[in-house]
Amino acid sequence: MEGYDYNELLGVGRVSADALEFSKKVIKPGVKLLDAAEQIEAFMKGRGCEFSFPINLSVNEQAAHYTPPFDDKSVFSENSVVKVDLGARKGFYLTDCAITIDLSGEHSKLCEAAVEALDAAISIVRSGVEVCRIGAAIEEVGRRFGLKPIRNLGGHGIEKDELHADVFIPNYDNGDNTRLEEGQVIAIEPFFTEGSAGMVGDGDIVEIFQRHGDSRPRSNVSRELLEEIESRYITYPFAARWLYADKKWDNEFKVKRALSDLVSSEAIEPFPVLVEKSDGIVAQAEKELIVERDSCRIVT
Repeated sequence: MEGYDYNELLGVGRVSADALEFSKKVIKPGVKLLDAAEQIEAFMKGRGCEFSFPINLSVNEQAAHYTPPFDDKSVFSENSVVKVDLGARKGFYLTDCAITIDLSGEHSKLCEAAVEALDAAISIVRSGVEVCRIGAAIEEVGRRFGLKPIRNLGGHGIEKDELHADVFIPNYDNGDNTRLEEGQVIAIEPFFTEGSAGMVGDGDIVEIFQRHGDSRPRSNVSRELLEEIESRYITYPFAARWLYADKKWDNEFKVKRALSDLVSSEAIEPFPVLVEKSDGIVAQAEKELIVERDSCRIVT
């Protein structure tokens, strides 16, 4: 990509990879999800980075998009299968990666499959490879383990200031003959489930939002909150709980009403928690890569 410093990207990627390792020390049975999220985000801040998106701590049948609300009292249990999905950001350099932490010890096959599928996919990434071949490699690992890939989730391209760009990388052979190009930055993220559906749908919880379009609401309070969002987060996804860090927005009812108004007016886009449709346990593994002529370089 023109004007893209891959060494700078690799530096940000190291922060993300280190944050994932740090998460393994933090996420334990009895620990509050909110405390874990804040500690991991503070780790990235301490390394001089902002966030590509709010940390996802999605548990069991939740596949993605759960970040704790500001008053979350829930704790990890001994039966929790936790998808830790995070990304550090510096300037317009965005990173993305994920691991699954099985606190139960009962879903090792599921977690192992996600990691093995990611490794299988990475092994064939190079300039000119078709994305359906990557999906086929992921799907084959799932078949060997007797698991279903999540068919409506997958990897993606990453560009300057755009986390989900251009190419979609499936978790099964979808017949897409789009070819990867040298210098392209991508994320590959296999999702597998023990459930019967192999698909996700929107859950009832929404704690992640993003500025969207040019709409502006009529309400003065909603417009004021939108200006705050634009000032703090520009067009990057943000967690509703981050707003409460400012005493100006510490009224729960006021914030929820304003966020609802901003969603209704299409000024911001909501990202509901994604839940496996048969309530099957889900595992995920993800790395960001730079596509090279004959192979790839791992960013995270």
